[in-house]
Amino acid sequence: MVTFLAGGTGTPKLLDGATRVWDSEQVSVVANTGDDVELGGHLVCPDVDTVLFAGGGVLDRETWWGIADDTTATHAELVRLADAAGLETGPRYLDDAAQTTGREIARWRRFSGVAEFMEIGDRDRAVHVTRTSLLDEGHTLTEVTGTLADAFDLDVDLLPMSDDPVATLIHTEAGETIHFQEYWVDRRGEPGVADVEFRGAADAEPTAAVERALTQPVVIGPSNPVTSIGPMLAVPGFEAALSSTPVVAVSPFVGDQVFSGPAADLMAGVGSDPSTAGVADAYPFADAFVLDHDDPTELTCHVERTDTRIDDADDAERVAGACRRALEAVA
Repeated sequence: MVTFLAGGTGTPKLLDGATRVWDSEQVSVVANTGDDVELGGHLVCPDVDTVLFAGGGVLDRETWWGIADDTTATHAELVRLADAAGLETGPRYLDDAAQTTGREIARWRRFSGVAEFMEIGDRDRAVHVTRTSLLDEGHTLTEVTGTLADAFDLDVDLLPMSDDPVATLIHTEAGETIHFQEYWVDRRGEPGVADVEFRGAADAEPTAAVERALTQPVVIGPSNPVTSIGPMLAVPGFEAALSSTPVVAVSPFVGDQVFSGPAADLMAGVGSDPSTAGVADAYPFADAFVLDHDDPTELTCHVERTDTRIDDADDAERVAGACRRALEAVA
């Protein structure tokens, strides 16, 4: 048995090879929910859905977001209506009172659906409508995720990190506090990051299913340590569980060069060295690391080296194999 911690695109890419290295029924995936937003009344869970759509064979692998060949008629009409009515576009937060009323899971991340600042495909939207409706019927996010996983015939066990709300908020150098999705999707990583907050994390709990998954050996793929893995580590009990089980992490860097995404800027913004060495400092519970052959970083723990770039399933299998060897070395 093995558990992967998933956020962003790094770990989902690695999962393409994981089921070639481990039997799929032996694989659990705990997905970050700090990036979730409620948009136009529907709960969108980007990191959960990337794993869901990839495992279901429908992910748009050009963008690593949404469903391949999806139509966007509803999104286009929302934009047209806003333009025709002269409404302000861009992220439109609901007011402060609305952020803490309604469904609890949506706290601190509620946006109006006017002109949708995130493009949502029509089939993708059906997932969010189903998810939100089942939540409103009284089911937990874990239960709803399991239902959706069945609908997409997922082979692995997919779990949200918590049934409680945690919101990843970016404090910018301009003095603003904005949700991560506004920072990354709408503003394209601008302005500079002054700090990152995981609002609600101190009051959140890992579910019983997550606690069981964390008793198994754990792989942290080449995900962003701050906004993909950081929300999980901020939940009480999560890091302690990782300290009690074998953990191997794949660096998203080669030395101080990041493969993709905002990891370097975010790490620098929270005062961490944007490098493999900084990732190792962020994961003091890790027993081993998988590093690229060209990474000059020397670590005191066990290290497996391979080509860590993942462009296809064969690459993913190669890196997953290195993860398995690392776990066997420290188990």
